[in-house]
Amino acid sequence: MKPDEHLIISGMVEDPHGKPVPEAVVRIFINGNEYGAGESEGGVIHTSNQGTFHIDLPLYKGEVYDSQIELEISKNSFRKIEKFHVKDVQMAGKSDDEKPRYLFEKTFQMTHDAGPAYFIAAIILVLVYIFIAFDIIHRTLAAMLGATLLLFISYTLGTFFPEYFVLSFENAIGFVDFNVIFLLMGMMIIVGIMKETGIFQWLAYKSFQYSKGSVFGLTVILMAVTAVTSAFLDNVTTMLLLTPVTIEIALVINVSPVSLLIPLVLASNIGGTATLIGDPPNIMIGSYAHLTFNDFLINLTPVVVIVFVIQVVMMKIIYGREYEKARIVDLEQLTERLSKEYRIRDKRLLSISGVILAGVIALFIAHGALHMEPGIAAITGAAFLLLFSGVNIVHPLEKDVEWSTLIFFIMLFIIVGACEETGLIQAIADQVIVMSQGSLVIAIILVLWVSAITSALIDNIPFTATMLPVVAHLTQTLPGADSTILWWALAFGACFGGNGSLIGASANVVTAGLSEKAGYPISFLGFAKIGFPVMVMSMIVATLWLVFVEM
Repeated sequence: MKPDEHLIISGMVEDPHGKPVPEAVVRIFINGNEYGAGESEGGVIHTSNQGTFHIDLPLYKGEVYDSQIELEISKNSFRKIEKFHVKDVQMAGKSDDEKPRYLFEKTFQMTHDAGPAYFIAAIILVLVYIFIAFDIIHRTLAAMLGATLLLFISYTLGTFFPEYFVLSFENAIGFVDFNVIFLLMGMMIIVGIMKETGIFQWLAYKSFQYSKGSVFGLTVILMAVTAVTSAFLDNVTTMLLLTPVTIEIALVINVSPVSLLIPLVLASNIGGTATLIGDPPNIMIGSYAHLTFNDFLINLTPVVVIVFVIQVVMMKIIYGREYEKARIVDLEQLTERLSKEYRIRDKRLLSISGVILAGVIALFIAHGALHMEPGIAAITGAAFLLLFSGVNIVHPLEKDVEWSTLIFFIMLFIIVGACEETGLIQAIADQVIVMSQGSLVIAIILVLWVSAITSALIDNIPFTATMLPVVAHLTQTLPGADSTILWWALAFGACFGGNGSLIGASANVVTAGLSEKAGYPISFLGFAKIGFPVMVMSMIVATLWLVFVEM
């Protein structure tokens, strides 16, 4: 028996914040009976990644008007839409086989339900934070355990009890931001090859030469070099390369290496705030919010410059007496020795890598016009540098690419994706809206200072990953927040907050480790006495800028 008519049912399923709900189950009922029941697939249809579904329902004469057609939409962690009656069907012409076609279209909204999956995601997120904050296990292992546990529970307990299904493997992969992964990988390869030229050690030597024996002048020049370098390269790598040279110079001029290293690492975190690629939180924010390199440069750099100038003054006040104790016996002889020890080792490789790095940065600047993700520019630059430099690809992949960091990001994206999928992120965002009382100014201050204080206590990367969808929701719902101002609040808080404590940023931990290895430990309290006031100062400047200039 051939159908006489076709009913086309099209729909969009969204959450309360207007975001699509993928993998929702749509069932069709005709006169109370499930359509297709007993067949292998039944009448079950799943929404796409964009939250859409499309049903071509073959009907027989009269059924469009005489039958009761209903839809039921369900998904774990959401309240079920019960038996929605299909009505107000419109005539939509005829199909290819000249059969009448009718059309029904509607957007459905599903509200979150705090079921078992919600609490599983929340508990795992908190546990991962605790493991990372207190350094109980390596942060990559903590994130890996969290992500794999979410998937394991979903495909074991969740198979038999759907309310325990947290996240599908397909959705988990979809939450991974490969733009961030490629950007980090590409820049790791480029920096890894560049450091073989000796350029970073040479910069330290030139800083000493231009300071002309002034320890405070040397500190300011080194801070400026560190800040600018960190704005365009990874600040962890910058400190890895400059710390040993700085320690040696400090010992030669008879000052404590700590009095040079702390100003440098603070400048590194401040300088890294200025650009899209300067600090991992900025990379994540830029990719998630589709912000360009120029957006960061225009909106963040003025504040970074102001904060850097004030930091220089603070370092003079704090370390002025220490610098006055310096004794340089023979400045010319010392300069000559450093010029031989810290020279450019491979000018050809430096020329090639310099040209390619300049090209990559040019693509970063132009990527808004080209609609090219920064990750494409970075990985392209890395590929060409490997090709033209003649470096064995195995060496940078094994030595320079921090695979543990990349895996950490991938697993973290999955954990935060699970929290977003179950409605936990939306609940946090709703709470921030309640606390802000609908005021954009209060929301800016909340995002800014909560980000800074939290980033001072735990690694700013997992915090930023958690806050991305929260800020996205606030941007869409708060009156007047449809600009990028809340993204800048998050960037300033996450990056500047890293100066608040020794564990606030990866560059701090790396620098402290190298200093301790050389026999000059940096204590938690010793760092906080310097870093926390700098953080507070930078946050005050950022708050005044966002409230009185950006708004």
